[in-house]
Amino acid sequence: MNSYEMTIAGVKRSLPLFPVGGGTMIAAFIMFGDVEITVKSAAALLEKAPEYDIMLTAECKSIPLICEMARQANADNYIIARKGEKLYMRDVLKTPVHSITTANEQILCIGADDVEAIKGKRVLIVDDVISTGESLAAMEKLIEAAGGIIAGKMAVLAEGAAADRDDIIFLEPLPLFDENGQPK
Repeated sequence: MNSYEMTIAGVKRSLPLFPVGGGTMIAAFIMFGDVEITVKSAAALLEKAPEYDIMLTAECKSIPLICEMARQANADNYIIARKGEKLYMRDVLKTPVHSITTANEQILCIGADDVEAIKGKRVLIVDDVISTGESLAAMEKLIEAAGGIIAGKMAVLAEGAAADRDDIIFLEPLPLFDENGQPK
């Protein structure tokens, strides 16, 4: 299996490559179970973070990251935009999202308690990887619909053309790869 070697927040990792269609492969950055990369990435992102009142991420791969960032920042709350409406959620705000790593369209949603926590607050969007920007755009729509102010947008990695954006803060660029595992 092809992989891509890189250093993230001072930690070396080998990311396996997987095809996503159209002759393109991506390097899979999975934080689940990697305490070292989660702790160090959280610290490095917090060093670069603009002022904010609360953080928001999308379910699911970036949950350990936002939890660790909140712990290190001594925050008492953060918000997870869920990938489906839950029975305990009331007055749900939702928006569609199509991620590069998911075959089907999904929704992101927040409930009334999250809306109340966001309303009038500076919200820092946190993600593990920003690639096409679809998840990011969906989270922005939720924040705006809830009456929040986007304080900043951050990710551990900016994949492909996302690394050229000037509206996101990230730790490292991550290339896309051709079908032979060569950076595009």
